[in-house]
Amino acid sequence: MALIKSISGIRGTIGGVVGDGLNPVDIVRFTAAYAAHISAHKQTDVNKIVVGRDARISGEMVNQLVVGTLLGMGFDVVNIGLATTPTTELAVTMEKAAGGIILTASHNPKQWNALKLLNEKGEFLNAQEGEDVLKIAAEESFSFSGVDELGKLTENFSYTEKHIESVLALKLVDVNAIKAANFSVAIDCVNSVGGEAIPALLKALGVNKIEKLYCEPNGHFPHNPEPLPEHLTEISSLMKQGKADVGFVVDPDVDRLAIICENGSMFGEEYTLVSIADYVLQNTPGNTVSNLSSTRALRDVTRNYNCEYTAAAVGEVNVVTAMKATNAVIGGEGNGGVIYPASHYGRDALVGIALFLTLLAKSKMKVSELRKTYPEYYISKNKIELTPAIDVDSILKVIKESHKQYEVNDIDGVKIDFPTGWVHLRKSNTEPIIRIYSEAGTYDEADKFAKDIIQQIKAIAGI
Repeated sequence: MALIKSISGIRGTIGGVVGDGLNPVDIVRFTAAYAAHISAHKQTDVNKIVVGRDARISGEMVNQLVVGTLLGMGFDVVNIGLATTPTTELAVTMEKAAGGIILTASHNPKQWNALKLLNEKGEFLNAQEGEDVLKIAAEESFSFSGVDELGKLTENFSYTEKHIESVLALKLVDVNAIKAANFSVAIDCVNSVGGEAIPALLKALGVNKIEKLYCEPNGHFPHNPEPLPEHLTEISSLMKQGKADVGFVVDPDVDRLAIICENGSMFGEEYTLVSIADYVLQNTPGNTVSNLSSTRALRDVTRNYNCEYTAAAVGEVNVVTAMKATNAVIGGEGNGGVIYPASHYGRDALVGIALFLTLLAKSKMKVSELRKTYPEYYISKNKIELTPAIDVDSILKVIKESHKQYEVNDIDGVKIDFPTGWVHLRKSNTEPIIRIYSEAGTYDEADKFAKDIIQQIKAIAGI
């Protein structure tokens, strides 16, 4: 069993003994700690928290524990039921709530679940806030309310519809253009909440021909739920049969979007953000942000519009912070996560689909043709395991110093920008591992960048 406590929340495999698995005792402890943190720091007089969940098998059990604990801590609860992560984020602001909890383990397999913690803006807690929750949980320094101060429960299952309405209202979403294109769209929603939200969105956008794969929200994931090419063979085969103009795949909580070309080839999850950013910049030139491990193509596209690109530390909260600091018009992560501030500061596959379909309709291109208009890069992902006795920070410092003739960014590990590519090294927070991502114009060149750095690390570490 596994239980992972981090600043962004708590996640683990269902069951196990206390402290070793996501079990009822730990769910109550961390929910109460979050409630105590919100109570001490909330910026509003409203004593309300929104709770939404994906379709995991354990979702109903976890939901009842979380809702009951929040009521016991004196908070009113708005239970929005089955809802995507971005839907829950929007519900927090629409309800003018003090915070929110999303019950989802994102792309993890079905035995996992998690509590993702939001502030009053519907955004993830920052590092300091997350540390405070962990401290409260460790010390169990929370107190439950007496009988006259218990919270009240409200259920409101209309937020998926409200989310879709907000997407359709975005200035850059052209419903008429999408309708006129008469697209046929294939979707794989991995039997989670996307199975309800994505077909409803497509119908609202005027898409009448929808090929559905795994759209029953029962939590039984038919394949690995992370939307990576090796897991998307069925929808790829469907596309090769000429069944649709474009394919969309989402993860269980619908904050990541993968796109499949009409010929069954992968558009590339890195290029979800690149293509949507291109469309946004065509119409509203401005700054962009992605994390250090995302493709250079976003920087290239941004500079084509004489705008400024900024690299942020890995993690959605870090990307959002950088977007606010630079007043970015679009940003996100290379895992298919699109953050569009005109909607809200959270990764949102519904927004991504609506903007991409608008771009596709206006471009008059096939998806594969559109993909060829963007710079071609390939990413190689590697890691090197070290003994606990090895000082990873010292290794990164030596690597940084030995490559000072290049552009080096050390806000999150060390990223070295070479003329024809880059390498990003980050240490794991939980084990003696250095993760090494590299990118170049060919996969072989990207892999060579990584292997060269790995050899240097081994020489420094004496292994």
